[in-house]
Amino acid sequence: MNLFGTRPAGCCSTCSESCQPGSGPRVALVGQPNCGKSTLFNAVAGYRSATGNFVGTTVRLTRSRVRVNSSAIELVDLPGTYSLTATSPVERAARDFLFGGNADVIINVIDAALLSRSLELTLELLDLGIPLVVCLNMVDEASRNGMTISAETLSRALGVPVVETVASRGTGVAQVFSQALKSGQTPRLEQSLIWPESAVERLEASLPPKAECAVGALPRRRPAEAAGETADLLIVAERRRRAERLAAESVTFGRPRADFRASLDRLLTHPVFGYVFLVLILVGFFWAVFGIGAWLEKELLALMASAYRPIGASLGTGTMFSSLVRSLWDGFVGGATIVLPYLLPFLFGLALLEDAGYLPRVAYLLDGLLHRIGLHGTSVVPIMLGYGCSVPACLSTRVLPSRRDRFLASVLATLVPCSARSTVIFALAAFYLGPAWALAIFAFNALVVFFSGWLLARLWPEVSIGMILEVPRYQWPSLRMTSRKVWLRLREFVVVSWPLLIFGSGVLGLVEFWHADRLINTALSPLMSALGLPAAVGVTLIFGVLRKELSMIMLVQALGTTNIHAVLTSTQILTFTVFLTFYIPCLATLAAMTREIGKKLTALAAAYSFALATLFGIAVRFLPRLFALA
Repeated sequence: MNLFGTRPAGCCSTCSESCQPGSGPRVALVGQPNCGKSTLFNAVAGYRSATGNFVGTTVRLTRSRVRVNSSAIELVDLPGTYSLTATSPVERAARDFLFGGNADVIINVIDAALLSRSLELTLELLDLGIPLVVCLNMVDEASRNGMTISAETLSRALGVPVVETVASRGTGVAQVFSQALKSGQTPRLEQSLIWPESAVERLEASLPPKAECAVGALPRRRPAEAAGETADLLIVAERRRRAERLAAESVTFGRPRADFRASLDRLLTHPVFGYVFLVLILVGFFWAVFGIGAWLEKELLALMASAYRPIGASLGTGTMFSSLVRSLWDGFVGGATIVLPYLLPFLFGLALLEDAGYLPRVAYLLDGLLHRIGLHGTSVVPIMLGYGCSVPACLSTRVLPSRRDRFLASVLATLVPCSARSTVIFALAAFYLGPAWALAIFAFNALVVFFSGWLLARLWPEVSIGMILEVPRYQWPSLRMTSRKVWLRLREFVVVSWPLLIFGSGVLGLVEFWHADRLINTALSPLMSALGLPAAVGVTLIFGVLRKELSMIMLVQALGTTNIHAVLTSTQILTFTVFLTFYIPCLATLAAMTREIGKKLTALAAAYSFALATLFGIAVRFLPRLFALA
């Protein structure tokens, strides 16, 4: 029998607002990055929280309401934090939520294989006096490392329930939430662990005399501040000693099992061979996406063509109704036969690389390269996330320490081809010109991103610190969780973009029927002329601001054929593809950038993207001999 019931209607997700009152105890999931916290959330709430092996993947509060044993609880997934005294904006969000008295129960998710380090946060949470349940996650990994953890011993030492889980498989999840529900029905704790007398004495000795702490003693505030820092260090040191002692009392070590992952890691992160394997993996990835996508597109085009014949024959021609129906059909077919065949394998492959733990290794390899051009090493993380979607990539920049770093990372994250732009590259360049051209566009884009980082870092100079990135263990991806992650990312297209595509196609059909498209094309004719593209293509760029796939589908409708190569030359197809690759980010991305870096810097980033798109589009047009595409 499933422990968890269906969620009530109206449950909110990825929001910062409180859910409806009276929804039961509020349970907060708290843990250090990469502990499996969001995986546990998704196991009970459905896949609604972004998971990944990157610090900062969860950058905002994610909420849902679930039923546990017929009782409703409000579940909140907090951003990963190493300490409640952390200073980064993301970690402060978790701290402020807990300090604000918003949690009735805390489920502290800890990595069992990193028990000693994880318990430092546990000791901080105990000091809050909020009912606590420790979720000892990834016990299978700890066992693989030769660790046998006594949950009973740890529970007695901490004075709170400790439940062993493997969240990715669903093991122990039901017990964790049953225990959280029981803990929520008990009074709040008056006091947590008792500090040793020796630690208290050292702490008292570090504090300044009372006169130095008086409100009116302003000239003596500096010694008081120094003493406060010393006290903080003593507290942290004592907490670390207690965590190590608790781990030592709870764990017995045996012989680790033979594991090939250490050898694999040394090979894939090698300073020379690591880059070789990176290129091979990416080339194989893009070739697989194109192969699957091209086959699906061909089969689906034939299927849709046969399905439309009786419909087209009954519509006739020349009427507004027939134009509208044909346009709506074109929008539906475009999403089904041009976007989905490439988008689905791309998202699935990207999710596999992320869940397996390879993408953080890519960030590690590229860190030194970015650091040499003056960028913050952690900028690698938003750039890697940008290949999936630019919106979470821009939101993840809030983990960076300065406004300058957030701006640079946002610009670079929006320059890399997101899944929508990648679909355009596959469906146009790869399909009509060959997969080698698609790969060349991706390689050229990487060079542009590198040069843009070098240029912008020098226009806005600042001393950049190195990257501290926790590289997680390799793990076999769970097909169930990977499929849910793909659906979470694909759902935006199916639920939002595809209906918008169909609606936009219908609007364009009416615009063409009334010949109003001529006004738009006339206004954009100077740009189209500079790019060497037909004037009819101009109207498609309007839709590209909403979603990049829309420009591609609208191109089919504007040209009046699905065989684009019959209307555009190879050079024109390449020009259009390159232009869209660097074109202005979509509206959702611009909104996310505005939230993180402000309106002025967002406008500057959009202008820079448009300038690059125009420059490279014109360059492709006037270099037909170099590309040998005329």
